[in-house]
This record gives sequence, C-alpha cells and structure tokens, in this order.
Amino acid sequence: MKMITILATDGCLSSSISNMVDTFAIANVWHRTLTKSKDNRFVTKIVTADGNPVTCSNCMQILPQFAFTDAVQSDYLIIPALFPIPDSGSLHNSPTIEFIQQQHASGTTVASICTGSFLLAETGLLNGRQATTNWQFEKKFRFRYPEVDLQIGKILTEQDNIICSGAMSALMHLALRIIRQEGTSKLASACAKAILVDPNNDSQTPYATCQFTENHKDSDILKAERFMRDHLARSISIDQVAEFVCLSPRHFKRRFKNATGESPLNYLQKLRVQSARDRLENSLDNIEEISRCIGYEDSSAFRRLFKRHTSLSPKEYRSRFLMLEER
Repeated sequence: MKMITILATDGCLSSSISNMVDTFAIANVWHRTLTKSKDNRFVTKIVTADGNPVTCSNCMQILPQFAFTDAVQSDYLIIPALFPIPDSGSLHNSPTIEFIQQQHASGTTVASICTGSFLLAETGLLNGRQATTNWQFEKKFRFRYPEVDLQIGKILTEQDNIICSGAMSALMHLALRIIRQEGTSKLASACAKAILVDPNNDSQTPYATCQFTENHKDSDILKAERFMRDHLARSISIDQVAEFVCLSPRHFKRRFKNATGESPLNYLQKLRVQSARDRLENSLDNIEEISRCIGYEDSSAFRRLFKRHTSLSPKEYRSRFLMLEER
C-alpha cells in the first residue's frame, strides 16, 4: 500500500486536491477489480501546517487528517496548484518550505501540480533540475527561478524524486504516472480510460497561446511591433522593419531584444503562428489560404514553422481545436 500525502495551504485550488483524491479512489476500485483483491493499493491523506482546515481560493474549506508535526511517512508528497501565485517573500522561510525539504530528504518523492511548482521552487530543490509549470506563467517562473531548468513544453518532468506537472489537467497525468509506477501498466491504462485521459499526450505546447505584452517604454520598438502586426500578409524582412523605424539592423535587433525579451525574427514568427492558430480554430480556410494570409507563399515552409512552434501540423491542430459549431 502506497501513502499519497497531499499538502493543503490557504489559497490553493481545491480541485487540484479533490481530483487527486478521487483519481486514486478510482485506481483502488480498478486495482481490486483486476487483482480480485480486497485491499487498496493507495491511501491518500491531506496535511496542513497545524492540522487545522484551510480555505481554498474558491472559499471552500479542506479538512486535513494530520499536521506537519505528526510522524507520518509518505511515499509521495503532492503540492497543489496555487492561485493567485503568492509573492516570493511570503513563501520564504515558512514552515511549509521546511516541511517539503524534510520530506524529500527522508526519501519521499515530491510532486507539484500546475503553479504549485512556484512553491516547490522556493525550497531550492528544483535548482539545477528539470521542471515544468502552467505555460501561462513561463516568464514569471523563469524570472523568479533562473537556476531551474524549465521545460515548459512538457506535461511532466521527473528528476531525483521530484516530479512537476504542467497546467491544471496535467494533474491526471501525474496521477497516472504514480499509478503506473506503483501499480501496473494495465491498472494505469484502465484508469486512463475511466477518466478519459490520453496517457500518450506528453506536451502542453499545442495549448500554449503566444502572449505579447507591450509593457516596455521603447516607442520605436512599439512602432515596430505594430508594423509587424499590420503587415503579416506581406513577406517582410527584419531589415525592412528596422528601416521603417529608422534604426540600423544591428541596433534594432539589440533594442528589440532588450525591450521584449525576444529576437525580432522569433517575435514575427510567433505573431504569424498565433494568427494561423486563430484561423485554424475559427475558420474553414484551407492551409494554402492561411499560409498566404500570414506572409508565406510556400505553404510547406509555413507547415514546418507551425509544427516547430506547436508540435502539431496545421491539419492536426485544426482537428483538435476547431471551435466552429458545425464542423
């Protein structure tokens, strides 16, 4: 029998706790069915700092079974999603940080769900190790924790008894990973079918929309960004954009990178890919039409660019995300 301890803190997402508890309960049902046993394979318990209930971000209360000071040895400690993400200073030197560190030092595998990776990163345990988190918070995570090897495209990362999962629904992949490791592949497969999860989906890249923020104060670069957006259908070059804002290509590239954190070419490609995503999701335009609308006469070049940014071909992307009422 494997002990799964789930950490509950004020402000966590209640679903990241309840869904894990329910998934392991389903795993126990299938374990008994497949093995003809009366015993459960997993036990889930909830822990809070003082053993008292905590209030989640949706104002629901979570009732724990024990506190940090109780001597309970776990096989896994799971950190829930946090929303909103607390400031780094409010997490530093808290009893929760010390508890997570002690659990890992004792041999417990520590896992985070979604933005729970921010709390895990505060412990220092992710420094020099691979991690992932919700793709929407990539920039914030990289800024706060530059020593972490962030693999934002992955749904799960695992290294040295530390597991991180991506955006919220990736918690199901985390649960299936534990079920497979501590049960059997057959058990994990049965659970995946029961909860309608594709166990072979290992990337959150197709779901990650490009986010363009114009919160810098460089007026020339803001002008360049608007020029790129307004001329996506033209086969413009970066030198042409630099000329438009009256800067040398070299100086323009340096200024653009300093202002946006992106090279001009990568920024332009992301604009084009995001425009293509929108059309694939909301229209029935063929691939050649979409390609021309974002400045590519050669649709094969567009297909290569699109797959590099999304990990899917345009056809695969449309099949998965087309949002028209009548398909």
